[in-house]
Amino acid sequence: QVQLVESGGDLVQTGGSLRLSCAASGSIFIFNAMGWYRQAPGKQRELVATITSGGRINYADSVKGRFTIFRDNAKNTVYLQMNSLKPEDTAVYYCNGLETYHTSWGQGTQVTVSS
Repeated sequence: QVQLVESGGDLVQTGGSLRLSCAASGSIFIFNAMGWYRQAPGKQRELVATITSGGRINYADSVKGRFTIFRDNAKNTVYLQMNSLKPEDTAVYYCNGLETYHTSWGQGTQVTVSS
């Protein structure tokens, strides 16, 4: 199975930017779609953004216009560029890869936005 490893989480001030990376141990072409999810303390995990193998992109309303998901197939990596960060963006961010019969998850990376 392809392993996913997230990186790039950090402590940042309100209005700042971060770029998260999700590196796959193998080809990301096996995934029908890849996405970023987040989970804040005491809350359920929620979708942030997804990108299909065909390039179709979907964002949560809360991040539209601020976050951008993109992929580098040559590097087998999916990124999440996060701008204009808000304290409510504080969460553990997880990457996932969706196959027909299996979903892979990374271990998560912490993003903390201070007010």
